[in-house]
Amino acid sequence: MKDVLEEAGIEVTRENKKDIDRIIHGLVDVEYKNCPPTWKAVKEHIKGDDRARSRFILNLKKELKVV
Repeated sequence: MKDVLEEAGIEVTRENKKDIDRIIHGLVDVEYKNCPPTWKAVKEHIKGDDRARSRFILNLKKELKVV
């Protein structure tokens, strides 16, 4: 996940960590606070698919207003 956040230009801080976590849960449609399935869903979603990875990063940036 760290590489995805770096590629998106997102620096995780104590102040934004929960917001980022909630947004990622929403992007993969997994209930918040259910972390292992979330990270598994993210990895499956972007694994080996550059277009899916790019879309995920773009959506993450939009949600965090980093674009």
